[in-house]
Amino acid sequence: MKPLEHFLRFNDLTRDEFEHLFERTRWIKDQFKRYQRYWPLADRTLVMIFEKASTRTRLSFEAGMHQLGGAAIYLNTRDSQLGRGEPVEDAAEVISRMCDVVMIRTFEQDIIERFAAHSRVPVINGLTNEYHPCQTMADIYTYIEHRGSIQGATVAWIGDSNNVCNTWLQAAEVFDFNVHVSTPPGYEVEPERAGCHGTRHYEQFADPMDAARGADLVTTDVWTSMGFEAEDEERRRDFHDWQVDTEMMRAAKPEALFMHCLPAHRGEEVAADVIDGRQSVVWDEAENRMHTQKALLEYLLLGRIEKP
Repeated sequence: MKPLEHFLRFNDLTRDEFEHLFERTRWIKDQFKRYQRYWPLADRTLVMIFEKASTRTRLSFEAGMHQLGGAAIYLNTRDSQLGRGEPVEDAAEVISRMCDVVMIRTFEQDIIERFAAHSRVPVINGLTNEYHPCQTMADIYTYIEHRGSIQGATVAWIGDSNNVCNTWLQAAEVFDFNVHVSTPPGYEVEPERAGCHGTRHYEQFADPMDAARGADLVTTDVWTSMGFEAEDEERRRDFHDWQVDTEMMRAAKPEALFMHCLPAHRGEEVAADVIDGRQSVVWDEAENRMHTQKALLEYLLLGRIEKP
């Protein structure tokens, strides 16, 4: 039986484990494209707990689990005892006795850490205020798919130092690449909150054009993440000069890719001609959420599978 392992932060897994996951992703995606059935998780059940709304996270996990032969159950905290004050620890004890793996999309990282500490089955972070490891896993796989190894590359993060930004900083340490971060004043990276171990793999830039200069990948996210809606008008003013536009993409390498975890607001954090342009790989990126998560589910439940 595989030892219990969770995926709560990107650096919960090693580079070797990710390289295995990406090999499995490549094979699993190929099976999907060729309409070949692959059901290693038949009779296994994924419980998906949502406190934050979602499109891509729910669809990618639910469809992915079905494609692996298993079942996925959707729980919204508003419709469960969690929404009425049941302790997270008690919920974990009960839910983990009735399924094989749990994915949670919630607010504070502390919630998912407490749940995992009392779970008998693997727990996956589907997003918290602090981290979004499944998104960055898909992003890195997408880069590898288009450009090869990400080691030594430069990723430009433009905008808010949010959960996705934090996770890119963790990934940079795992895969040995560099992140150029540019945020408006007052929104800079907080290394302790980001969960990275130093500044060797990232550099902060006051001017977003400087951050993008020479980058292999330019990526961004919405200016106002979930939970910060009350700050929306203030953030629109503060982030006005942090839009990824064609000028910024020209500062990057000619073959640089553009990514966005979606949903996107054209005319705010990204110009329409960038997200819809030739350098954009956002649709591959979105699809790869499903394939990388299928590989993750397979690994957490069955361990290393070298051959189907």
